[in-house]
Amino acid sequence: MIQTQNIRKTEWQVEKAPVAYDHAVAFMEDRAAAIRNGGAADLVWLIEHPPLYTAGTSAASKDLIDPVFPVYQTGRGGQYTYHGPGQRIAYVMLDLQKRGANLRQYVHDLEEWVITALKTFDVQGERRTGRIGIWVAAKGSEAKIAAVGVRVRKWVTYHGLSINLNPDLSHYNGIIPCGIKDYGVTSLADMGVKVTMPELDLALQQSWGRIFT
Repeated sequence: MIQTQNIRKTEWQVEKAPVAYDHAVAFMEDRAAAIRNGGAADLVWLIEHPPLYTAGTSAASKDLIDPVFPVYQTGRGGQYTYHGPGQRIAYVMLDLQKRGANLRQYVHDLEEWVITALKTFDVQGERRTGRIGIWVAAKGSEAKIAAVGVRVRKWVTYHGLSINLNPDLSHYNGIIPCGIKDYGVTSLADMGVKVTMPELDLALQQSWGRIFT
């Protein structure tokens, strides 16, 4: 668990309408610079995007099968993923220099944050060696319910994670999500778990302090 020193309380911002991807990246870059310059507090930004695909730094062109939505190149880690309505995206802007400057621990804690929040709804999320993200038992196998992809500039994080609440899962058909062919994606709704976006947001907020102290 990341331990903090001399950090102002993390701010939270929740958007009510989908945010364009280019606007979101510009916002994160500006906020990350403001945090590094000492004028802004850490921020957790909860948003949705209109339907789109993003390509991380490890994305392979063969995994872009049928780009029916806009495709954005991004500096985050990872491969191709989908974002769209019904998916809660948590963009996290933190000063890691004040949190031990440990990127591996930070990614681990992001995963633990998702796992802890999902437990609120009696959903058991798990890590898998060699497969990024959070996985759950689904339809006799397992599937990804949350994706993680981060970027760090001057030890300030941005980008973050996404959790599938009730997106249109057919939209994933245009890509091989995270380059993994053998396992699919799922959502809380697809698992029969009835959760609203405000309920998921509350679980994330309540779980945050258990991980990022």
